[in-house]
Amino acid sequence: MRRQREKRKGKTVGLRIGTLNVGTMTGKGRELADVMERRKVDILCVQETRWKGSKARSIGAGFKLFYYGVDSKRNGVGVVLKEEFVRNVLEVKRVSDRVMSLKLEIEGVMLNVVSGYAPQVGCELEEKERFWSELDEVMESIPTGERVAIGADFNGHVGEGNTGDEEVMGKFGVKERNLEGQMVVDFAKRMDMGVVNTYFQKREEHRVTYKSGGRRTQVDYILCRRGNLKEISDCKVVVGESVARQHRMVVCRMTLMVCKTKRSKIEMEKKTKWWKLKKEECCEEFRQKLRQALGGQVVLPDDWETTAEVIREKGAGCVIWKEER
Repeated sequence: MRRQREKRKGKTVGLRIGTLNVGTMTGKGRELADVMERRKVDILCVQETRWKGSKARSIGAGFKLFYYGVDSKRNGVGVVLKEEFVRNVLEVKRVSDRVMSLKLEIEGVMLNVVSGYAPQVGCELEEKERFWSELDEVMESIPTGERVAIGADFNGHVGEGNTGDEEVMGKFGVKERNLEGQMVVDFAKRMDMGVVNTYFQKREEHRVTYKSGGRRTQVDYILCRRGNLKEISDCKVVVGESVARQHRMVVCRMTLMVCKTKRSKIEMEKKTKWWKLKKEECCEEFRQKLRQALGGQVVLPDDWETTAEVIREKGAGCVIWKEER
């Protein structure tokens, strides 16, 4: 019964977090906001924005995009937030035009949202290694007790099945793994994370994130800490939307468990127990300290605010001193 009562005290906050390679943000702001509103997405990581600059901009329907880019023709990453979560942003880290992160505090829970855009298969190895190094640094800067959600176009296939990698992924990837997909799995192992997409058995249509011509594969992923996988109740590709030409939005449902914080013993002791001044010993001590604070004056000064503050301070000091002694 006691456990049941404690469980009822807990509060949950439901979030829908997604990721999408938009191809370009130019001319798509309102359309993207409408899709997020229609699909009830609260937080969306976006890649290949192709917007130059380091800013935050409203895109309509109460959604705001935090973005970073150095070239208007390639790359660029961002995070779109629903209006009610904008005021929860504590920190924005714009690492490069391929990696950025936001830290939010939601009902006392710290949530770090990371948007990533890995180099394509044909890019130089040095560029790929730089991307993974930047992502490693972001993860290493986040305290272990804080939640993390990575939404990224990793440009790699982790593949179907999970033999030998059961600790970081499920069985429900798409087709065969390639070198870039192995980099995703290796990163997940280094950072003790799970590839969320692969844990939910869906029809192939709800697993394929990239379609071009006859190619149908999975390159866009959501990752979270393995210890928080239990907070993810669903993850799938959103079909029927055309905001991006080749990529499709991946959305997961996360439930944060928020516990009511109890007042600490120190905070409780700060409450002044004025009734104890009825005791002669406490009362006399209070008089002496008050006279000292007022410079030996018998008549109280005209500045009542200052006098009241002194009375409160010395009264609390007497009671606390008496308790500790």
